[in-house]
Amino acid sequence: MASDEGALRKCMSVSGIRATTLRRSTAPRGDCTIGNSRRPEWQQDALTPLHGGAPAQSASVRAAFGPRHDPDPMHEDFQRLMQDATRLTRAGRLDAATAVIRSALMSRAGGVDPAVIDVEARVVPGTDGAGRFGPAPALRGGEPQPARADESSFIEGRFGTGTAGRSYKLYVPPGAGSQPMPLVVMLHGCTQDPDDFAAGTGMNVAARERGFFVLYPSQSRKANPQRCWNWFKHSHQARGRGEPAILAGMVQDVIGRYAIDPARVYVAGLSAGGAMAAVLGHAYPEIFRAVGVHSGLPVGSARDVPSALKAMKEGPARSAGSPPAPNVPTIVIHGDADKTVHPSNADHLFAAEADWRTESGSVPGGRSWTRRVRLDADGKRMAEHWLVHGAKHAWSGGSRKGSFTDPAGPDATAAMLDFFWEHGG
Repeated sequence: MASDEGALRKCMSVSGIRATTLRRSTAPRGDCTIGNSRRPEWQQDALTPLHGGAPAQSASVRAAFGPRHDPDPMHEDFQRLMQDATRLTRAGRLDAATAVIRSALMSRAGGVDPAVIDVEARVVPGTDGAGRFGPAPALRGGEPQPARADESSFIEGRFGTGTAGRSYKLYVPPGAGSQPMPLVVMLHGCTQDPDDFAAGTGMNVAARERGFFVLYPSQSRKANPQRCWNWFKHSHQARGRGEPAILAGMVQDVIGRYAIDPARVYVAGLSAGGAMAAVLGHAYPEIFRAVGVHSGLPVGSARDVPSALKAMKEGPARSAGSPPAPNVPTIVIHGDADKTVHPSNADHLFAAEADWRTESGSVPGGRSWTRRVRLDADGKRMAEHWLVHGAKHAWSGGSRKGSFTDPAGPDATAAMLDFFWEHGG
């Protein structure tokens, strides 16, 4: 079998995708950016159970068809979400309030959005990665708990309820509350979680030194068993729906709870997280002042699983209906030896007419790189592209304490922060 077909088989297997033309294969540990596009819980009853046995009736099916023991719709989570929506409306944050209300209503409907059509896919038994980190912890929300002036904290929280909600971890820097501080939103890659991503990127260490909050949304296994953000599905690529709406609402909720400067909010991600970061920058430019995409893909590069695999392998095939390059300032970092996401995806994250200034260099004892920069009329960086030579699918300059890192590359964390800090209120 040709090597490219073998690579595709591995990626499809680790992603939990079963193709009629390919046999199952044992998947290596790795980030294939897609994971499994799982049906909503209410549809799972008709599927064969992952571990054998008879299909069990889901909680959402029992709620829809069985007797309800709690007829009062204003349960605790619903009340809290509606209170948050009221607070955001009074603060003039109407988009965030709309996202909160949508999350509350979806939770009452079992997390099923009738406007969302999922891509059919099945989990292939025996693939590794899906259970690597074990069950997601039960995280709690609530009012902020300020840290002492000389202390930082890494706290857990949750936005939304049911399958419409997502957990997160928030790094609160020393001195939080003394004055408004920036916020950096970090979207992990497939098979990762907030703790792993924080350890690998070193973003919390940088936040302590520079004084900013870091929000790490956590993808749900129910939404994607490989914990990939669903960047490749048409129902998660636009404003006001799917994961972009959930994430935007989460960010606005955190801004409302802490002393965060809304004019200095940024988003970055790796792989599937990088692709979703690009979606957020395109869908919510009024929230995010700049975007960082590491080893990701552009908005509109895929609409379903087949087109996602093609874009990852060959680069995106942009059509006439593809979204334009974002106006939000964007920094992109990609390895030219990346076999998971083709390096040509990085070029499509920028406008074709960009006038670049180019320089090159190397890390002492490490990798060489080429850096291109586009400036605006005032000399401010509006676009920046790092091509790391010899680097594979990993966070450049990261720590081995986390997964998918390449310590030999230039420091992606520092490069993104330097770029972000040029774009503040």
